[in-house]
Amino acid sequence: MTSPNATESPLPKTGKGVPLLRVEGLRTEFRLKKGGVKAVNDVSFDIYPGDVLGIVGESGSGKSVTARSIMRMLRPPGEVVAGSIRFDGEDLLTLPEREMRRRRGSKVAMVFQDPQSALNPVMKVGDQIVEAMTVHGVDKRAARERAIELLEQVGIPDVQTKIDHYPHQFSGGMRQRVVIAIALANDPALLVADEPTTALDVTIQAQILRLLARLRTELGIAIAIITHDMGVVAELCTDVVVMYGGRTVEKGTVEQVFERPRHPYTAALLAAMPRLDDDRIGQPLPAIPGAPPDPAAPPPGCPFAPRCRFTEEACEQEPPALLRIGDAGQAAACFVAQRAVDVSVDDPGRTGSAPDEPAAPASDGPAVTTRNEQAAPPAATAVLEVRDLRVDVGSRRRGLFHREPPVYAVDSVSLTVHQGRTLGLVGESGCGKSTLSRSIVGINQVADGSILIDGADVSALGEEDLGRVRSSVQYLFQDPYASLNPRRTIRQSLAEALAFRGIGRREREDEARSLMTQVGLRPEYLDRYPHAFSGGQRQRIGIARALARQPRALILDEPVSALDMSIQAQIINLLEKLQNELGLGYLFIAHDLSVVRHLSDTVAVMYLGRIVEHGDAADVYGNPQHPYTAALLSSSPVPAVSARSRERIVLPGDLPSPANPPSGCRFRTRCPIGPLANPERTICTEVDPQLTLTATGQRAACHFAGELAPKS
Repeated sequence: MTSPNATESPLPKTGKGVPLLRVEGLRTEFRLKKGGVKAVNDVSFDIYPGDVLGIVGESGSGKSVTARSIMRMLRPPGEVVAGSIRFDGEDLLTLPEREMRRRRGSKVAMVFQDPQSALNPVMKVGDQIVEAMTVHGVDKRAARERAIELLEQVGIPDVQTKIDHYPHQFSGGMRQRVVIAIALANDPALLVADEPTTALDVTIQAQILRLLARLRTELGIAIAIITHDMGVVAELCTDVVVMYGGRTVEKGTVEQVFERPRHPYTAALLAAMPRLDDDRIGQPLPAIPGAPPDPAAPPPGCPFAPRCRFTEEACEQEPPALLRIGDAGQAAACFVAQRAVDVSVDDPGRTGSAPDEPAAPASDGPAVTTRNEQAAPPAATAVLEVRDLRVDVGSRRRGLFHREPPVYAVDSVSLTVHQGRTLGLVGESGCGKSTLSRSIVGINQVADGSILIDGADVSALGEEDLGRVRSSVQYLFQDPYASLNPRRTIRQSLAEALAFRGIGRREREDEARSLMTQVGLRPEYLDRYPHAFSGGQRQRIGIARALARQPRALILDEPVSALDMSIQAQIINLLEKLQNELGLGYLFIAHDLSVVRHLSDTVAVMYLGRIVEHGDAADVYGNPQHPYTAALLSSSPVPAVSARSRERIVLPGDLPSPANPPSGCRFRTRCPIGPLANPERTICTEVDPQLTLTATGQRAACHFAGELAPKS
């Protein structure tokens, strides 16, 4: 089924010459006893010399399996059953394994998502780089010299010393640089990077993205980057392939796909993403209903049909072919788009906000009330407050003649969470965000300062204090599966929480069913175990369990970071709905600044155990006063091609250790306006800046506050 506006050309001519890599009709299956699972189904794309191709999609879309198929690194029972992978005109699928081993590293190299797992923990990093070259016949002495050169090229400081360090002695960002150095060791023409920045902070992510862009310019290598972050694609890539349910649903240049997406999934995905420059603050995100398909039981027609607002009869009967739309080379696998119908999301309400299971009667729940419709009371009550809190995470060993110095992961922090309002807490890994939140609920011991719940001091965290904390403040963890008992049904988990609240056995059933409906899940799911639910559904169950105690505040520790993009919007909308209905106060901890911007009324920025900026979200994001805040915002990828021209502040190095913080300002060792750039500013080295009110209304701990704020 085609249309006059669609052209039978799955691989349209681009005028770029001969592709370096051409993948045609790739099909990869995992053959199990219960039947085959088509993880990749008829995928085709080209990569040209010097280009950067972004392959995007949610978990289970087939991105990583495609990459491993290219490298022929599939583990049994995975097997490529159809298609061709031509590198420089040679079909890699027909090569004997010995020949393919020679191509890996020397022609095509791969950078894996987790550098800790990719590196051998008992080998020095220099030896690992040398090994990557000696297996291809390079002399050991020459390989050692090349290893030093590569480490310098990827930005490792003090190479002569660091080359003999072990992986555990490097930070996450530095380990990723080492993995990239190993991949570049034999001068490959193509670098396949599988989620190379996913586990990194935005500041370190900016460093790695800049490194990849520089390597592309200096070495002329082509890069295929697999990611779920559309912002990374917009800023780094020249072309993009969008995958869904094991298939390619859209492809084209980054400008084409971002400025005029042709497939409903691409359009809905871009619309559902919160953005730093978002004007939808206080409004529900246009979430995609349902969840991605199960690769073991895909729908018979278009894989996106069960979630698509444009679905018609043909969509449910056969999968549409990937056809060119127009004359510019953009292609989409959609019957509707091939008739030149505009699939952009112009009305957020049209996409719904159902939970991540198809066709649930109770899915939508009550309409989401926005902050504009029901603002917090003028004098919102403080439900949770911390004053000058300090948390020592150093060794607990104390000898008679020796007392180890304290290590304050949280150092003199003061924050307040008000009823019906959200306080966003942002900062890099290791800055103390989670330590602070865990101390509030008694997981970490408080060294100094006070914690107040509804005005009552519970800092001692005795039995009575813990009871007050647990009834008023509930904690929602990042990984919902790890926080649920796998041997208990959802009914049993909720019943336990309700029992702590004093609910009798007879009333628990009604309460449990009510909680499931409140978070948008079917009450008949109560007898299922956690493994039977998707990630988004498990997070909803975690929210239901927290609500069972009828808390006044929730501590949300990265609640959406482990979820797919389309599911994130559903959970964000649910949290907003519950806050408006119940008047909950939120302490929202996240590394994704765009999510924090969408949810938060006020924002606190944390660096090395201290708050460095605090104020209304609009002020902090629109006019950052601390250089660290400005750097965080400029490092965050924006899913828009126009953002490529914006000025970026890429911070050098990593977060210092709280065991040995710098003198004076703790940020001075990385600050773009401090002594590194302006040596005469010795005050930054000598005097510790305090959190003080600035002319713009927020508070900042900087001697030169506002210097990096955007000029009006």
